[in-house]
Amino acid sequence: MNKKYLFILSLLLPPAMTNAQENILDMTTARDADTSRKWTLHDCITHALNNNITLKKNNVAILSSKEDVEQAKAALLPSLSASTNQSIGWRPWNEAGVSTVANGTVVNKVSKTYYNGNYALNAQWTLWNGNKNRNTLKQNILEANKAELDSATNANALKEQIAELYVQILYLNEAIEVNRQSLATSMKNEERGRMMVEVGKMSKADLAQLTAQTKQDEYNIVNAQAETEKAKMQLKQILELQGDMTFDIVIPEKNDHEALANIPALQTVYEQALASRPEIAGSLLNIESQKIGVKIAKAGKMPQINLTGGMGTSTTSMNNHGGSYQLKTNFDASLGLSLSLPLFDNRTTKTNVNKAKLAVIDADLDLQDKRKTLYSTIEGYWIDANTNQQKFKAAQASVESMQASYDLLSEQFRLGLKNIVELMTGKNNLVTAQQNMLQSKYMTILDIQLLKFYKGEEI
Repeated sequence: MNKKYLFILSLLLPPAMTNAQENILDMTTARDADTSRKWTLHDCITHALNNNITLKKNNVAILSSKEDVEQAKAALLPSLSASTNQSIGWRPWNEAGVSTVANGTVVNKVSKTYYNGNYALNAQWTLWNGNKNRNTLKQNILEANKAELDSATNANALKEQIAELYVQILYLNEAIEVNRQSLATSMKNEERGRMMVEVGKMSKADLAQLTAQTKQDEYNIVNAQAETEKAKMQLKQILELQGDMTFDIVIPEKNDHEALANIPALQTVYEQALASRPEIAGSLLNIESQKIGVKIAKAGKMPQINLTGGMGTSTTSMNNHGGSYQLKTNFDASLGLSLSLPLFDNRTTKTNVNKAKLAVIDADLDLQDKRKTLYSTIEGYWIDANTNQQKFKAAQASVESMQASYDLLSEQFRLGLKNIVELMTGKNNLVTAQQNMLQSKYMTILDIQLLKFYKGEEI
């Protein structure tokens, strides 16, 4: 959760000086002239769910698991195979041959090369193998359902990431406006300072401080714009958009009321998250799947009963009867029942059973860990939401007070009643209060939205 504060802290660090107001105006004009599509948060999430590569890989895994289900279903049915063998033989010292009668004369033909043909149809059906085949089907169905839940878990993580970046961009956009207002004020103070220097009411050293303040505000705007573009780039990457594609988001109206909304109760959010979050449901399915795995492992010491059947025939050139006659007279069919009983398998079955039982324990521990992590995450959002909401309320009053104080300082400075240090201190205090208000406002909005998301509502 500390990551979501990094982009705010980066704006509060002491910056270095940079270029003048023309560059700022050029960047602003270029940005405002962009007529590309504006993306809402809903647009971003919908596009990411349809195009994100990780989710596409999850869909491939789901299809693969469904193929395993179909394979397990087919294993319950008998198998059927057909085969044929055609061969040519050579007996160089063969003296016996095939005798035939032609025009009353017996002809004895000795052939050293002969031809054989075999044709067979075989079937096998596993009637009983300790219910291993049926339990395998049940397990594969659970694994297919779990694959879908894993995909939903990744989708939720993607939604959270998009929401954080989207709110980050909203914050930075408003921070830019605050810095523009600060720059406008600094420019007025600098112009007023030049006039006071001309009439001898201010030293050039004091004017230099006013100029430095203007340059600082210019840098703050450039820095905020750079941070905004960086956040947009990260969001584009998540949305799998082309790098050269222009991208911007919809900036909603002032949303102070969202930061003052009621915060959902911690226990209510947690209980509803337990019932709706896919990672919890996936862990429950995993426990059930591992329990079936124990049954599958135990089937290794059960008897196996197979029903077999087959039919076949053959032909050969060394017979004086025709091929159709040979196919008929050489035909045979069989039906059998086989029983296989494992007596000693070098501890293989026992090892498999013990490892399957350990897998059940591991799956149960994984569920406990996910529940603990879920509660910790929700509690963190809940604490942050309450803390930031109180900060926002206090910051609103602070900004109002600092604005009134600075307006009074500006007027007193104009009349020569306040010096440059007092004026700049008042302005810095106002900007700090405004930044604190923005930070607490957007952090509150984000935390409340995430609490609602964990509660089961869509972002």
